[in-house]
Amino acid sequence: MKNRLMVLGVLLLALGMSAFAQEAPARERGASQEQDAEASGKSPGGGVWKYFAAALAVGISCIAGGIAVGQIGSAAMGAMSENPELSGKALPYAGLAEGICLWGFLVALLILIF
Repeated sequence: MKNRLMVLGVLLLALGMSAFAQEAPARERGASQEQDAEASGKSPGGGVWKYFAAALAVGISCIAGGIAVGQIGSAAMGAMSENPELSGKALPYAGLAEGICLWGFLVALLILIF
């Protein structure tokens, strides 16, 4: 568990550093471009947070889905080793756990579109 948290922390740190690295060119723009962005109602670096949020939505949901499928799969294999008739009952639970990743992708898509 400790290793998983360390890997998750390193991934989040890498995503954060890449998001702030993209914000640096926005600071180097001239004053006229910043005034044009303010006049149109868009903040000159606000798009960076949108991509960061979308990456977090997909990343965390896929990590959680992988953990869930791993635990459900191991429990299903143990149950099927004792009773082979349970194989059809375990499949929908693994599919529900994989659906977590799809919901994360849908949330990220909605963040990027709107």
